[in-house]
Amino acid sequence: MKRRTTSILDNKSIERKWHLIDARSDTFGRVASRVAGLLIGKQKVSYTQHQDLGDFVVITNVDKIKVTGAKALEKKYYRHSWYPGSIKEETLGERKKRQPERLFFDAVRLMLPKNSLSKKRLKRLKLYKGEVHPHQEHFPKSDSQKKDSK
Repeated sequence: MKRRTTSILDNKSIERKWHLIDARSDTFGRVASRVAGLLIGKQKVSYTQHQDLGDFVVITNVDKIKVTGAKALEKKYYRHSWYPGSIKEETLGERKKRQPERLFFDAVRLMLPKNSLSKKRLKRLKLYKGEVHPHQEHFPKSDSQKKDSK
């Protein structure tokens, strides 16, 4: 009888790719769940729950996320300093204007498993308001982009 074993990768042999995602390509929740899967590394063949095999994810245009329905007005976020009468409330639309990166970061953070690997995974998440980001060297140019630059 042939035994099947799970291969465990050491940290030196983990290959991390870089993914560039435009946040206005899809709705807010769908982009966040896709990013969470990339950070975990679920798309890889060698995925195991106890190892951090995820990739780097760069998200641009975070301030232009799409929200369906009336969520921009009806979804509420609360914060409290634990002093009496200090509860603050804001809608998704208000938070999107004030802190779009934090809104997206919290959505992805809550989609990750709550374990010791989540902080390491979140460090590989890079969020930017506009199209410009400082990680251009990680993304190779395609053939059509090389012809335009000549």
